[in-house]
Amino acid sequence: MLDILETMNRWLAEERRVALATVVKTWGSAPRREGSKMAVSGDMQMIGSVSGGCVEGAVVEEALAGLRDGRPRLLKFGVADDMAWEVGLTCGGSIEVFVEPLDSLWWDALADLAIKDKFGATVTIMEGERLGEKVLLDADGGLLYRSPGLDDKQASALKTAVAESGTSGITTVGETRVMVDRQAERPHLILIGGVHVSIPLYRMATEVGFRVSIVDPRAAFASEERFPEVANILHSYPDKALPELGLDRSTYLAVLTHDPKIDDKALVTALPANIPYVGVLSSGRTHRQRVARLKEAGLSDDLIARIRTPIGIDIGASTPEEIAVCILAEIIAVRNGARNEVR
Repeated sequence: MLDILETMNRWLAEERRVALATVVKTWGSAPRREGSKMAVSGDMQMIGSVSGGCVEGAVVEEALAGLRDGRPRLLKFGVADDMAWEVGLTCGGSIEVFVEPLDSLWWDALADLAIKDKFGATVTIMEGERLGEKVLLDADGGLLYRSPGLDDKQASALKTAVAESGTSGITTVGETRVMVDRQAERPHLILIGGVHVSIPLYRMATEVGFRVSIVDPRAAFASEERFPEVANILHSYPDKALPELGLDRSTYLAVLTHDPKIDDKALVTALPANIPYVGVLSSGRTHRQRVARLKEAGLSDDLIARIRTPIGIDIGASTPEEIAVCILAEIIAVRNGARNEVR
């Protein structure tokens, strides 16, 4: 969604006709997940990807056909092992792609959620006479949009699919096949310390879709000149700044200053919030001293054990750029549920 958002909004502002392709289901090996999107304009411009290969060519043709006849279509592409590389699959598999003339009212509501980093879920009918009709829900299950052809009862039935399905993909409502497309909040990486390694780390994290904030009471370290594209720079101590930024299921924390007056306040504040990742840049000896201080501050052994240190995946990193790579790799592994034990 975010990878096509800016271009899509520009096309719509220019009053171009647009078709949207969404990966509905994959079997075997496929480089793009359910929910991945590609947009095609009426003048044959495209943005995004559904497979990374020649499947895109066929999807573009169907998208242009959909703009001509105004009808959505569900496409399936099957690929044998010996043909996989030619169509952008890493090995044999198949994908289903839903292609539709863009519903601009639905898109505007969805884009507004994306811009504000809020959760949204679209449920789209994938078969029958109502193919392509949909509802859009917010994080509380509130109805933000429904296709004009759906009545209250039908819209309520579609809403149940979000609660029953924990991920994006195909499910059923009654006997009707539907696609649940979840748009999660962007992950929020908070860097404690505007230190040298934070510069390549925030740039890399931004490139892969993280919203980045920096907390450092030392204004000379965390300046707009050093971090020109960071979402938030707070010049207060972490015990004040972190509650202001918010600590939730989408928050990842990298503690980098080596200064106990700053780092300890971050850990005492963040660990009880049960966020998915807390990493600290330190040596083993320094961490043993930190553990003693945290226990004195009242943190339990279980909470302290959640700290990942030395921070990052061990790749023998030495430069700030290499250290940033290993930190971000560990955070992505945690976010994606990869096996990556706390060290």
